[in-house]
Amino acid sequence: MRLGIMLGYASGKLNLPVELVQEADQLGVYAVWAAEAYGSDAVSPIAWLGALTHNIRLGTAIMQMPGRTPANAAMTAMTLNQLSGGRFLMGLGLSGPQVVEGWHGVSYQRPLTRTREYVEIVRQIFSREEKLTYDGRLYQIPYQGPDATGLGKPLRSTLLPQPNIPIYLAAIGPQNVELTAEIADGWLPIFFSPGRYEETYGDSIRAGLAKGGKAMADLDIAPTVSVVVTDNMDQGYNQLRPMLALYIGGMGAKGKNFYNDLAVRYGYAAEAAEIQELYLDQRQGEAMMKVPAALIDEVALVGPKERIREHLRLWQDSPVTTLNLTVFDPHSLRTMVDLLAELA
Repeated sequence: MRLGIMLGYASGKLNLPVELVQEADQLGVYAVWAAEAYGSDAVSPIAWLGALTHNIRLGTAIMQMPGRTPANAAMTAMTLNQLSGGRFLMGLGLSGPQVVEGWHGVSYQRPLTRTREYVEIVRQIFSREEKLTYDGRLYQIPYQGPDATGLGKPLRSTLLPQPNIPIYLAAIGPQNVELTAEIADGWLPIFFSPGRYEETYGDSIRAGLAKGGKAMADLDIAPTVSVVVTDNMDQGYNQLRPMLALYIGGMGAKGKNFYNDLAVRYGYAAEAAEIQELYLDQRQGEAMMKVPAALIDEVALVGPKERIREHLRLWQDSPVTTLNLTVFDPHSLRTMVDLLAELA
């Protein structure tokens, strides 16, 4: 199991932890990832950090597919991959209907179809074997709609082929996880519980790999895990409760919140319902304090070094191959690097 760093997206002002990422680069950390929601984008921070580092891979977690055409995303990926000397990791995802329709102004319908077609088009562009044509349910290239000029023609990227750019997909629903295992090189799950992997994801992963004619070794399972190294457990839990409450309670409407659904699948149905009720009622502080410590321990690493070492064994015994850390200081990063070396 190797380590990565997840930076997330900015809230308010964008401040990149340049020194932390440069230290990770020197320590041999595999990748650094940036995210996007509806403010800072996932690409610009990675480009900036790529110019300030040497070896660490540069990932997007994730570029929102509904916000970019497949060709635009492929152009960005090929450009950054060349500029960085082949270090780019293309993380893609659907986001959710509130952001897709409320921010990007496009339909969220047929998410699985969109994912499959999007990845197929991107891979065609990367391979550069033929001029790009595609006839799908959502994408037609060249465009053939009723308002088409008729002047569109198949094109081939002006850049050299780059078929080896890895494509990662963010997914947590069973069908989307299955599709990820089938068509992607890597999987970026959020709020991953290693102890519940088999019951929550095992069947979906196996089914997807079988459809794609792939083995387990062909899929980089790369969840994000928040790490708080502290002797004060209450303080550590409270540091992570706001994020969990936001996702479980506020990232989506009732009945259409994928993160709330995941908490229910983990066995926290009553807690998830209460958190959502409070959050949507603008009682965010109360919602945060309802996030159970047991749930935090399932999806994060909190406590003194010795406690984290014991919990880390569960992650090592799972199918996880890249552990993307959300760390808040260099000391926590170095602690995780040391622990992984000790347990190797």
